[in-house]
Amino acid sequence: MSTSAAENLMQLGIGQLGGGFPAAAVESFRAAIAADSAYIEAYHGLIRALREAGRQEQSIAAALALTALTPNDPQAHTVLSISLRHGGHLPEAEAAATRARILEWKLQLQRSPEKGSRL
Repeated sequence: MSTSAAENLMQLGIGQLGGGFPAAAVESFRAAIAADSAYIEAYHGLIRALREAGRQEQSIAAALALTALTPNDPQAHTVLSISLRHGGHLPEAEAAATRARILEWKLQLQRSPEKGSRL
């Protein structure tokens, strides 16, 4: 499938999720990922749809796959933290949230105009 097919499936999943059909959305997001395995937004949709469908452990597994795909993305670790929290894995959720904060701080430092300056 092409990227446009993945985008169409992603949009279908968003509509299904918004319409209160998380199980159908799961299948649409999975199809979008099958069409484009690097489609990060589809992973985010899948993770949320799985959570809303009450499939917490699958949501955690999808979030772990996203963090493996984008290990330096703070948002991926935040989503993992949310899924872990919903699944009752509180210590792991806190660790993922901490990892997200550290990655965000690193990004802020990289963007800082005074990078490398001393106080």
